[in-house]
Amino acid sequence: MQTPRTTPSRLAKRAHYDAETIHPILDDALFCTVSYVLDGQPMAIPTAFARKGDKLYIHGSVGSHFIRTIEQGVPVCISVMLADGLVLAKSAFHHSVNYRSVVIFANAEKVVDEAEEMEALALITDHLIPNRWDDLRPTTPSEMRKTTVLAFSLAESSAKLRSGGPNDDEEDLSLPTWAGVIPLKTVRSTPVPAAYSITIPLPGYLQNS
Repeated sequence: MQTPRTTPSRLAKRAHYDAETIHPILDDALFCTVSYVLDGQPMAIPTAFARKGDKLYIHGSVGSHFIRTIEQGVPVCISVMLADGLVLAKSAFHHSVNYRSVVIFANAEKVVDEAEEMEALALITDHLIPNRWDDLRPTTPSEMRKTTVLAFSLAESSAKLRSGGPNDDEEDLSLPTWAGVIPLKTVRSTPVPAAYSITIPLPGYLQNS
């Protein structure tokens, strides 16, 4: 949704407000940063998350000062950013980054329904490692009592993107300085087993992770 808070002051043409743009970026990002203000002090906490529909979920310890603060409904700003390439121009001024980003303004809602809480934890786990949840032992009641799940509406959110090559000034195009794009990509390497798990075969869902 476009609001004064989600409207960028620069390069507004790069902004998007549709779910078809916002949702895939959130689904590709593994972590988000939750920012808020406490007693006049800005705070920013990176954390894992997952999306379902128009909700974003995070979790944390019931004893976490961060969780206990934002579960009260204080305003938060949640951001993610995916870097797709370094854009090298012939001048420092025109260097840039190809990226996909999302900014969300919301207030936390504590998840109290047990089924939704369990589903959110499964979503967060499988967002990081697809198909992992069903391979784990069941979560215990004690573990659930120690965990808080928070949900955030995506109603007030926007995406901003850049793609393509450098935009050099016309008079610089003939300079003998290389210009172009260095693509960036997050790659998962070969899993390394724990010492007590070395005899257990690598599950199929990790073999191509």
